[in-house]
Amino acid sequence: MADGWSTDNGEAVYRSRDAIKNLKIRVKIQRVTSTAALSQHLQNQVLTQQDRGVIELDTFNSQFKSGPDDEEELVVGWQEKLFSQYEEELYQLDTACQTPLEKQYHVEILALQRGKGRRNRRIFTYTDFDRFTSNDQHNLNPLTQTDIAPTFLAERMANIRHRKPERRTLDASVAKARVVTWEPTEEFVKSSHIINTTVQTMHIMANLGPSAQLGDQQHEYVLCTIRVDSNGVITIKPDFNNSKGTYRVETGGERKEVWRLTLVNASAGISLEEKDREHRMYRDLYVRHRDYLNSLVGPDFEMPPHGVLRLLINGEIVSAKGYEYDNLYIHFILDLPNNWFGLPFESLSGVTQTCQTRTLGKDNVAFFSYPFSFETFFQADEDTEECLPQWPVLYFKVLSLDYWQRYRTEGYGYAVIPSNPGYHSVTCQTWRPLQNGTVAELRRFFIGGSPELEDYSYVRIPNTFKGERLSRFGFRTETTGSVTFTLNCLQQARAFIDANSLTRRRQAVMDHLGDHSQQKSLQQIMELFEAARKRMRAAREGFLDITASGSESAA
Repeated sequence: MADGWSTDNGEAVYRSRDAIKNLKIRVKIQRVTSTAALSQHLQNQVLTQQDRGVIELDTFNSQFKSGPDDEEELVVGWQEKLFSQYEEELYQLDTACQTPLEKQYHVEILALQRGKGRRNRRIFTYTDFDRFTSNDQHNLNPLTQTDIAPTFLAERMANIRHRKPERRTLDASVAKARVVTWEPTEEFVKSSHIINTTVQTMHIMANLGPSAQLGDQQHEYVLCTIRVDSNGVITIKPDFNNSKGTYRVETGGERKEVWRLTLVNASAGISLEEKDREHRMYRDLYVRHRDYLNSLVGPDFEMPPHGVLRLLINGEIVSAKGYEYDNLYIHFILDLPNNWFGLPFESLSGVTQTCQTRTLGKDNVAFFSYPFSFETFFQADEDTEECLPQWPVLYFKVLSLDYWQRYRTEGYGYAVIPSNPGYHSVTCQTWRPLQNGTVAELRRFFIGGSPELEDYSYVRIPNTFKGERLSRFGFRTETTGSVTFTLNCLQQARAFIDANSLTRRRQAVMDHLGDHSQQKSLQQIMELFEAARKRMRAAREGFLDITASGSESAA
């Protein structure tokens, strides 16, 4: 019979969004005697011979039928109070009831005696308000435990108490001046470590003693413990049987008996009407929450004026690597071309924090993770004939700072803001200017300082340049490291070109800047046209060669 027992007596954790008052557990206990064991063994043999009429199963069961005290089955609800025989004898006396809870139990027991009496005999419960539950007595669990060692987390969580504000009393013996205990003992940690989550506990008990001693507390044992916190987490020990075997309960004392324990979830399922009502309630709640969020945002979505493009740049300076010195920081500035403008009181420049480098592979990398944000606008002139404007350029300068607060220029670079909206990762190479001779490098190493550019735009194309060719002959530079940016670009615009200006231009310009679909389509048409012209030219040359060869043969 040992093969039919379930040895997994650990606790199980469930999460439910339903009201905990709907939880119901079917509890069944059955004494295992020699007669019951013989009956179960012989029933399996009788079932195989019943078809041949060798023996009648009903007659056999009547001979080995168990008594009323050997088996009991009840459906217990959450925090449902079922009195034991000891509690019934105790609380039926008015003189033994002192607390309001005991007086309430006295009234309930008198009402049960006037009615049909208790519906339970051996199985009873201790709710969250009883003394047994508040004392947290777990040593009365008679279930046969497995030899599995508890984990470190399980051992620590077992020593943590849960806070119950309504039962907490102020200990006047603790000195108010001693607020912090610098060397706490293990017992002090166990008694002081409290979880703030409110937990309700319930114990399903059973008196497994002889029939004449059901009023004796020595034979009370814990069958199941249920804990529920405010987050809807339900902890049951032991778990429901489900497909597992029954639990083995062994009693102590001189008469060691074995009982079968079965725990089944008897909670009623939700009906279709209640399910539809719950779905409608959640749907109405979500609709009200959506209306509330819409009221916070407002009905009008902010739009730029007609003919104006808004460009939002949310970027981040991620890292810099490959530089000679440590303690790097970056100056950056956003340069706006013609017809671009920003907000009046918004600065288009910034400087990062000083960041130390760390070695990754063969490079020294400084991780800045410095965020920045710019908001710019573009408005095209009516007289301009350009289809696409120039995009803003982000110029930056990498510097290093030593122990003596001396800075050195490590490199210059730039990044053109992408014309396509969305996420972009850009890595920009940098360089720095050099002076002739070794004196400049010695000064850079010992004193600090280095040649600098007066205008950051000289890294790319200076703003003052008006010619056709830009010559930098004789300007000495040195390649240094690189800087990585992440850019999130957002473009917002209405009709980019007014209706009256369309008649004065040959081609249609996109309604939103950054959308190069029309330009791409025009480029594709030109490529197809060039390919068709080449094919026509080749066909015509082949036709002329055939005509010439035909005239020679005729001659």
